[in-house]
Amino acid sequence: MVRPGETATARPGDMMVEELAYRPLRGPVLLVYAVLSFAGVLLAINQVFNFGFFAGFVLLDNRYLYLLGGLFLALVFLAYPWRARANRAEVDWWDWMLAAIALALGGVMAWNAERIIGEGWEFAAPAWAVWASALLWLVIVEATRRTGGLVIAVIVGLFSLYPVVADVMPGPIAGLPQSLPDTLAYHVLSGESSFGIPMRAFGELVVGFIVFGVALNHTGGGRFFNDLAFALVGGWRGGAAQVGVISSALQGSISGSVISNVISSGVVTIPAMRRTGFSARYAGGVEAVASTGGVLMPPVMGSTAFVMASFLNLPYVDIAVAAAIPALLYYFGLMVQVDAYAVRNGLKGLPRHELPRIGAVLREGWIYILVFVVLVVVMVRDNQEALGPFIATGVLLVLNQLHPRHRLDRGRWLAFAAATGRALAELVAVLLGVGLIVGAFAVTGLAGTLVNDLVFLAGGSVAMLLLMGALTSFVFGMGMTVTACYIFLAITLAPALVRAGLDPLAVHLFIMYWGMVSFITPPVALGAFAAASIARTSSFAVGFEAMRLGSVIYFLPFFFVLNPALILKGSPGEIALVVVTAAAGIALIASALQGYLAGVGTMRGPGGAAARLLLGAGGFALALPGGPLTGVGHGTLLLVAAACLVPAILLIRLPGRHRPATP
Repeated sequence: MVRPGETATARPGDMMVEELAYRPLRGPVLLVYAVLSFAGVLLAINQVFNFGFFAGFVLLDNRYLYLLGGLFLALVFLAYPWRARANRAEVDWWDWMLAAIALALGGVMAWNAERIIGEGWEFAAPAWAVWASALLWLVIVEATRRTGGLVIAVIVGLFSLYPVVADVMPGPIAGLPQSLPDTLAYHVLSGESSFGIPMRAFGELVVGFIVFGVALNHTGGGRFFNDLAFALVGGWRGGAAQVGVISSALQGSISGSVISNVISSGVVTIPAMRRTGFSARYAGGVEAVASTGGVLMPPVMGSTAFVMASFLNLPYVDIAVAAAIPALLYYFGLMVQVDAYAVRNGLKGLPRHELPRIGAVLREGWIYILVFVVLVVVMVRDNQEALGPFIATGVLLVLNQLHPRHRLDRGRWLAFAAATGRALAELVAVLLGVGLIVGAFAVTGLAGTLVNDLVFLAGGSVAMLLLMGALTSFVFGMGMTVTACYIFLAITLAPALVRAGLDPLAVHLFIMYWGMVSFITPPVALGAFAAASIARTSSFAVGFEAMRLGSVIYFLPFFFVLNPALILKGSPGEIALVVVTAAAGIALIASALQGYLAGVGTMRGPGGAAARLLLGAGGFALALPGGPLTGVGHGTLLLVAAACLVPAILLIRLPGRHRPATP
């Protein structure tokens, strides 16, 4: 049994969802891995802070990205075996060879960086550079397969070769053709493909935030967030589940990954939920939904948000601010459902003597609060979002070494460097792979053609375009990482939605949210399945429970894309009205889903079922933002909500239907 304040470790079976293909690093391999990881991070620090290697030597952007790509691609082959079941400590000779090839190719391209730009190699490369590009293309696709899976590798491989057959494709998807050598050279040597927007976002922003997250985890930040959540809400009714919600929201700043979030937080919160009366299915569902939201929660969101900032050419701070209200509404809906479930089933909070005291937790973990303050100040006040995570990490590591409890020794420094390298290498492989798709669409002109075709297919209907976008995001999210799914749809679908008159930032957030849906929606539901392995129950049962608990994620993106006031765009009055009505509506929907309305009572029997339907409909009307795109005014929606809410309350209050709940 895991109690608050204890260090939790997942059993091997619990980790299978994420860790199966990852090779354990030991001995000389760990040392090599740590050195290469450290070199990659130092390279990023040099570029971001413009140190010029303290000798006035400034790297061209493409030279920097080639070096970064070569280093982290090499790490992929050292950390991920060629097949998942070959999970052993020894690195096979062919993996060493592939790592060396990746390093060599990155170095060669970096050496010729000026010539690549100055002589226009993307369209007129010398023969040796074409062969080198072909080899690097193969390395990238294989690295994508090892880190992202076979599905995404096949998608990347096929789409990247689309220019070769673009002229023989059917009309709507036909494009300007390229020969195979020209296509492969363009992918590697241009600034529009593998080493284009996704990798630029990685090199400029993502590296620092990933290092910051890994540093938090290795210095005890995860334990602090768990203890803080237990101290704050552990004593509430259903407190163990509320701890899962709060803890996972905070853990998202560390991992940036749904599965990692489930594992790191769930091994503590799921046993605590089970012990206080929650069913295994419900406990797993709460953790899956809460962990999915952690990637959407500012100030440190998942890597997709940083790529989005590059696509939109906006500061990351603008993305984080816009995402704040939707993320808070998502968690608000989950917390209301947890509370209603606890009341309906008579569940209490955790015993007070088992909970850490808030004062003790803050005294122990004040450094984590301080580094977040440093991060936000540097990003917002100083407008230095690229420098912020590195500065915050530096402050954290210095203070941590003065703190005897979490001080890093030589072994833990190596583990920290290796964990950083692994997180960065995995992301680099996926970004380079998905960049191939971006390049294929750019060189053939297909991206622009698709915009017109999608608008034509939707008949000019915004609602139809949004439904197409939601379905496409969900389907692609099942077979690709969220970042890969987002990048693909950002170049194919987003322009069509923007052309239809929707706000660009809202559109890109819409795509990201719907790409996350697959983590809690069967048949894939990786977040739910990871939680089920800890809860020791049916994966599909947890998945369907997670769908109900996370229901807000299915309709909230439609709301903020139809009225950007939910992402803080509009007049103060409009924003306040839309946010308040959305929160009230989500509370009613959550209450209907769980069968309990605070202050009114429990919904049971046929009358209770009718009350649930009315309550849900009224909540939806209340949450739906009025405006020109919905075609309904705020006043009309309020009247509809009231018309549903009044009879729902009367049905709950009917004799025999209402059972007072214990506060």
